Amino acid sequence: MDILNIKHELTDTRAELLALIHGLNKAQINKKRSDDRWSIGQICEHLAKTEETYVYVIRKGISRAEDSTIEAGSLNVMLDRSKKWQAPDIVAPSSDIFDHDDLVSMLNHSRKKLFELLDSLDDPTILSKRHFSHPVFQDLLLIEWIKSIPLHEKRHMEQIKEELQDV
Repeated sequence: MDILNIKHELTDTRAELLALIHGLNKAQINKKRSDDRWSIGQICEHLAKTEETYVYVIRKGISRAEDSTIEAGSLNVMLDRSKKWQAPDIVAPSSDIFDHDDLVSMLNHSRKKLFELLDSLDDPTILSKRHFSHPVFQDLLLIEWIKSIPLHEKRHMEQIKEELQDV
């Protein structure tokens, strides 16, 4: 999959997410079904924080001198919502109160940073030659980090749909 196709996938998935939260008011965005669940605002904040963290990690991975010897694996396990993972503190949501414009701004900002990174690559094949350790999935090629972003968003869009059942 080339960078152009990946960017299309990222764009399509983000459009789905923005459509899902379009028109939600502040109460709907910040409502939590229970104390152990995230609000829609927190889910979106988590997605933006994760994407910005990925940009940082990918930059670090690119700067490594050695090419990787690991093979690409399957990331489809991310779509299996029966598997639960604890978000690392760096991407855990805050207890802030959000409105729709806050969410759109956060999500647009993180996507802009990712696209700036992708557009800055002289040789995008480096993403398939370097890796970095992921806190859940262990060593991933940098291209897998990028391919996991729309999967991660789809996973959380299902969570948002669950939250919308009660608002």
